[in-house]
This record gives sequence, structure tokens and C-alpha cells, in this order.
Amino acid sequence: MTSLELHADPVDITAALVDIFSVSGEEAAIAALVQAALEKEAPHLEIVRNGDAVLARTNLGRASRVILAGHLDTVPLNENLPVRREGSGDEEVLHGLGTVDMKGGDAVFLHLAATLTEPRHDLTFVFYDNEEVEATRNGLGRIERELPDWLRGDLAIVGEPSNADIEAGCQGTMRIELSVSGTRAHTARAWMGENAIHKLGEPLRRLEAYEPRIVDIDGLTYREGLQATKITGGVAGNVVPDAAVLTINHRFAPDRSPEEAEKHLREVFDGYEVSVVDLSPGALPGLSAPAAAELVEAAGGKAVAKLGWTDVARFSALGMAAVNFGPGDPTLAHTQQEHVAASEIRQVAKVLRDFLS
Repeated sequence: MTSLELHADPVDITAALVDIFSVSGEEAAIAALVQAALEKEAPHLEIVRNGDAVLARTNLGRASRVILAGHLDTVPLNENLPVRREGSGDEEVLHGLGTVDMKGGDAVFLHLAATLTEPRHDLTFVFYDNEEVEATRNGLGRIERELPDWLRGDLAIVGEPSNADIEAGCQGTMRIELSVSGTRAHTARAWMGENAIHKLGEPLRRLEAYEPRIVDIDGLTYREGLQATKITGGVAGNVVPDAAVLTINHRFAPDRSPEEAEKHLREVFDGYEVSVVDLSPGALPGLSAPAAAELVEAAGGKAVAKLGWTDVARFSALGMAAVNFGPGDPTLAHTQQEHVAASEIRQVAKVLRDFLS
């Protein structure tokens, strides 16, 4: 592909973006096409390139600024390229890698960047790299370090798939490792040892009996979770193991700080050695912010809680309200069966145009 046509139907832009291979770490080609299209079709925008991220913004002196952010990368290919289109009109469905996560959202943002020349809010568009891999590589982190002014606003809209509903805030996530020790021995003389794996029985029983909170925040329901995800241990088939590790994932509601979530887990597993190995804070809904409330109204007056973690947390940490709003069913993300309805792409585009105009 040699160019993108940003004044086209967002459904056609979605199909064009999907056919540009952009697995995490290989976004140079798509970033170049996005940059070239914006420079050609959106002369009213200030545009910069940062690594394999492309940023564009208005400078109209409006009283508020809205950030629209979408990642350009996808998970690895799974025999789901090129794009396949079925049906026509609003009955059309697009199948392929990234249709859901999240080139449909990117297409809407690119279309608005080129065609919305007199918005009532100043706008910043952020198309970034490396979202689908470890957090240290996420392009938003680099942009925050190198171009912090570009991430300042009153409301951030992340175009992650949300079934075209407003998903407010997000859960925090914490992964811990619970370690136990024992004494090695030959299994023929097991009484001479102490089996570390057997010692995991008690923390597993605590997990089985655990009742996670259901929390209401601003009228939205967040469900917490605490799940064992991995057990490691063992030396050989004839050796009593002297060490074992239980890995546990905790999804916590955004009314808990990371420190409070860690304190809670240490209480649940009191008496055991616990270490935190991964942590991302949650984000409160922030729907009382004027711009966020107006967006919810434009989308039909309904919002739901985000059950999961997304980059809205990064924007929330910067002091602004942040929501997920994009076409596609999030349960299809990262699957071979990714597909999105053309009607949802157009619906998201219409809601955002009405809100921003």
C-alpha cells in the first residue's frame, strides 16, 4: 500500500489499516503511512513523529482539550490476514488481525483528524507503538518522557474495543509470587524430607474460599478477582521438592490504591513469603468531569465499568478523566476469529463527531 485516504468511509480506512502488517516492534511501515496521510490530508494539524508513534493536534485556543489515543500494533499473525469483507452496507463485517484490537478505533480517529477542522474542543491524536507487549516498551511511556506536553488534556478517549459502549475507568492488576520451602529427600525415604509443593495446599484452600468484592463506583460495577495462575516446583521424579512457587493474579477495583491492594493480599496470605512481581494501578471512572459527562450523553447516556486493564490508567495517572470507546467485541481481541461490524465503526465515528463538533 502506498497511501491512506483519510476522507474515505472509516470502514474502508479500517480495511486498509488491517492490511498493513504491524505486529509489535514492526510498526515503522504503518507509522510512515499514517504520518504521510495526516501531513497530506490534515494541514490544520501540528504533526510530530516520535519513534514509531505519530502525534497530531489542533491549536485553536479552545477552553478544553480531548486526547484520542490508539495503538498501531497488533499481536502476532494467526493466519488472519489479509482482511476479509463479508456483506455490504451496515450489514458488512470485516474479519482479520486488528479489526477489533484496534484498527477500527484507529480508523475512526484518523478520519476525524482529517475531517473535523473546527472542533469545539482542542484535539490531540496519538497513534502509538508497542501496546501489545511489556509495559516498558509501550510508546505512551516514551512519549510521556520525551513529549509530555502532548499528553496533557481534560479527557482521554482510548479507542480500545468496547462494543461501541463507553467503558469507564479500569481495574488495577497485580501479580504476586508466594514462595514456600521444604527439605529434599529421596521419595523412597520421603519421611526424611519436607515436601514444599504439599505446603501450597493451605494457600490454595484460602484462594478457593476467597470471596472477591463487588464494588459500585459512580454507579458502575467493578468485580474484583483473585486467581492462581501458575505453580512451579519439583526437582526430579524421585526427589521430594524443597521449593515451590504459587503465582497469583489479583484484579482490583480502582477504589483501591496499589499499596492497599498489596496490603490486602499480604493479609489474605498472612504467614507466607509474598513478593510483588508485576503491578499496574487502576483508573477511577472520572465521569463527573464535564467533558466525560458530555461524551456519555452523546453515546446514549450509558456507561459500563471496564473489567480489565487498559492505557486509560496511564491517562488517569496524568490527572484527567479517561474512557475506552471503540468498535468491536473485546472478547474477540487476540483471537484468530477477530471481526468487527461496519455498523459499529460508523456508530463510534458518529458519536465522536457529534460530541466533538
